[in-house]
Amino acid sequence: MSGLVNALVIVAVAGIVIARQFRASRIDTNRRWWLLPGILAVIAMREPHLLDARHHTTAALVLGAELIVGLAMGAAWAWTTRIWVERDGSVWSKSTKASAAVWAAGIGVRLGLFAVGTLLGIHQDSSALLLALAATLLVRSGVLIWRAQSLNQAPVHAAAYGDHVPRSTWKEHV
Repeated sequence: MSGLVNALVIVAVAGIVIARQFRASRIDTNRRWWLLPGILAVIAMREPHLLDARHHTTAALVLGAELIVGLAMGAAWAWTTRIWVERDGSVWSKSTKASAAVWAAGIGVRLGLFAVGTLLGIHQDSSALLLALAATLLVRSGVLIWRAQSLNQAPVHAAAYGDHVPRSTWKEHV
């Protein structure tokens, strides 16, 4: 794929994911949460210019830093996401203002890494960014699923005194 197509995929996926995460959404622990990050990683790894051939070691270091930032960003995003259990036992999540700050910081650090790579003369392709986005989504989804499963194991509604006592439906008039 060309760099322009990769850039459009990155913008589209990031936009959709970010917009969806700031609305309350149900966490389904049985779905294939690793599928989208896996597809993005495969797309990124198919690019022949993932590493600059002239600056192989330096490009690998910058790519490694990009992946570390992506992993850290995914973990921070997952831990700043609010999760809760509804009465029916379903687990829900919604990103917070802290999650938005994590995104802003992650984008800032990535821009800094791009600037460092440019100063070092490394040809940088959008596939590195796509791979880091895949790492971010993979870690975030994995941590959220783990958190949801730990919440789901607790009893949602324990029996309380008076639960099954019939209540009158009429109102008193004074």
